[in-house]
Amino acid sequence: MEKVKFTVYGEPKGKGRPRFNTKTGHAMTPKDTVSYENLVKLEWQTAYGTESFPKEAMLDMRIKAYYRIPKSASKKKRAAMLAGEIRPTKKPDMDNVVKIIADSLNNLAYYDDTQIVDCQCRKFYSENPRVEVTIINLSKEE
Repeated sequence: MEKVKFTVYGEPKGKGRPRFNTKTGHAMTPKDTVSYENLVKLEWQTAYGTESFPKEAMLDMRIKAYYRIPKSASKKKRAAMLAGEIRPTKKPDMDNVVKIIADSLNNLAYYDDTQIVDCQCRKFYSENPRVEVTIINLSKEE
């Protein structure tokens, strides 16, 4: 595989912090994080099935996160948001968006997210909230 693209439809989510149970000492991943990770996995499997990058591959991940335009935005502001002149500065943080996507694809699209050697995440507004993921194999040989 040289280059793949897939889309996760819905509002972008960030990786939630694990919650610790003080009685048992175990960490628990928040339910909304688990369900979003499952959605990412489902979108990958729908697009590529069991295909994955080789274990030795160096990967470049590009993420475009499209957020819903607030209902309170004026027509002028809405147009500027759609044109990319105003970009989202709201949560989730970019690093958490990257983390939830990268972690979801472990042992699915690639062996481990340590294979990602380059990454870019960009945030935009859109009428259709979604996350577009592109993964490029930077390795010369497969």
